[in-house]
Amino acid sequence: MAKTDQKDANSIGDVVDGLDELAGEEDKVRIGDVLDKFGSRSFAPVMLVLALIEISPVGAIPGVPTFLALCVALVAVQLLFGRDHIWVPGWIENRSVSSDKMDGATDKLDGIANKLDKLSIDRMTWLTKGPAVQVAAGIILLLCFAVPPLEVLPWASAAPMFAIAIISVALMVRDGLAMLIAYIIAALATTGVGFWFFSSGGSGSGGGFLPF
Repeated sequence: MAKTDQKDANSIGDVVDGLDELAGEEDKVRIGDVLDKFGSRSFAPVMLVLALIEISPVGAIPGVPTFLALCVALVAVQLLFGRDHIWVPGWIENRSVSSDKMDGATDKLDGIANKLDKLSIDRMTWLTKGPAVQVAAGIILLLCFAVPPLEVLPWASAAPMFAIAIISVALMVRDGLAMLIAYIIAALATTGVGFWFFSSGGSGSGGGFLPF
């Protein structure tokens, strides 16, 4: 497969455009293709890509939310410990989704991306750099743990992944206010998981594994 040119992503629109380009190049889009497209140093854009895929109709496929949460968690751990490059094992790198599904997902995400980009500006940057980056990575990890139990409820896993998407955007564009909003969403999402888990007697379980 031909290697794609790396794309500097500075907005949600850039990320969605990058996914659209990948969908137009091959029959399937691999996790490895995403890493090639956005670069092995692009922690926030790669996490944003994975979160957006889960929020899209692709996330309705059983097992997909849990798998994508695993991928995000792997990236977040490396960000937490200050790695310079993203590494993923080959079995994750080679997982793929059909270009038709990806193309449909990007079509639905395009309008949302444009609206969110208009709201994202450079403010309260102290919340998006230095030790705050490690705090963000830790919160992303907690949100990833919330995804598997929520997968048994239709679209419920989109809540923590939406928070992850906003945190990733905040890191990309240095928007501290967006980071605060994402933390509020994260708190609501994790509270919801706790309430559902304990009200169901701790018997909740995640979905199956990624079927592609």
